[in-house]
Amino acid sequence: MRIQFKTSYDHDIRLFPDRHSLLVYGALVMLALALPLLINEFYIGEVTNVLIWAIAGLGLMLLTGQTGQASLGHAAFLAIGCYANTILIEQGLPFIVAFPLAGVITGIVGGIIAIPALRLHGIYLAIATIALSILADDIIVLLEPWTGGVSGKFPDVIRLFGIEIERWTMPVRFYYLVLGVTVICTLFYRNLLRSPLGRAFAAVRDSEVSATAMGVHIARTKATAFGLSCMITGWAGALMGYYAGAFNNETFSLVISITLLMMIVIGGLGSIHGAFFGAVVVAFLPQGLSILKDSVLGSGVAIPGLETGVFGMILILFILFEPMGLYGRWLKIRIWFELFPFARKDMFRRQKSYLKTERLR
Repeated sequence: MRIQFKTSYDHDIRLFPDRHSLLVYGALVMLALALPLLINEFYIGEVTNVLIWAIAGLGLMLLTGQTGQASLGHAAFLAIGCYANTILIEQGLPFIVAFPLAGVITGIVGGIIAIPALRLHGIYLAIATIALSILADDIIVLLEPWTGGVSGKFPDVIRLFGIEIERWTMPVRFYYLVLGVTVICTLFYRNLLRSPLGRAFAAVRDSEVSATAMGVHIARTKATAFGLSCMITGWAGALMGYYAGAFNNETFSLVISITLLMMIVIGGLGSIHGAFFGAVVVAFLPQGLSILKDSVLGSGVAIPGLETGVFGMILILFILFEPMGLYGRWLKIRIWFELFPFARKDMFRRQKSYLKTERLR
């Protein structure tokens, strides 16, 4: 008789928790591949936008959700990835080389910046990253010979294995490119969580004192998380530049950084699903508000600050009533149905106690 030993870590070590999950995710990928046959090109463009935001969300999720380091300056790394990719292609490198290299360059820059910045904690780290996001605007203008300054740049047509890909004239091809990058980034993130490094990230997030006691090098782990986060974000920035068609110093503003952080909070911190749920909200909510405004007030009526106010209200409501985000709410609903009729409301009472070691920071 064969004996199979299981541990409490089996769920996290395996790429897919069970065969059912493998079938579900496989079906999602097949649906994504068949999507251009089901919807028109306008909605393909909107779904492409969701996927690009999801990649950027995965980058920030790795730093904030997995390692616990707040950042309000990731728009700067979106800009670095975008400009690095365009400049490398202008220098003659093919897209298949320039695109991965742009992410690596962004990761290296992020790792270097992390060395002094990650000596700070909490709100002080957030303030430092805000300064980085603001400085990026001025640096782009000062480096006008390379970046084009306020005039900006226009990315060239993507040429991949002899196939031309352009966002506006060939949206389906661009969609498949973004989908491929999304799948690669998601698998990279998931495998990273299963590795010892991913567990070190979670240990630093939960308690730096406890992580140090277990032999985790705090500074090195934080810098590595920052570098990997910036690498993924750089790839999202390169794709965002292609999606926009043109970009300058105002494209990657502080508002983008705040939107990214709000996106992963609404989606659900610390989960891959949260990046995708938050990306759906960020991408489709402005469209929904525009349609609702036009139907109620008529077309041509502008309400300044409507999107910002609605986004802020949603963020406050999630922080107060559902800090685990949309993915956390989905988990609670699923568990409730699984345990019905034995589920009780107190099962989901919000945890408000903290580790004593947190006081020693």
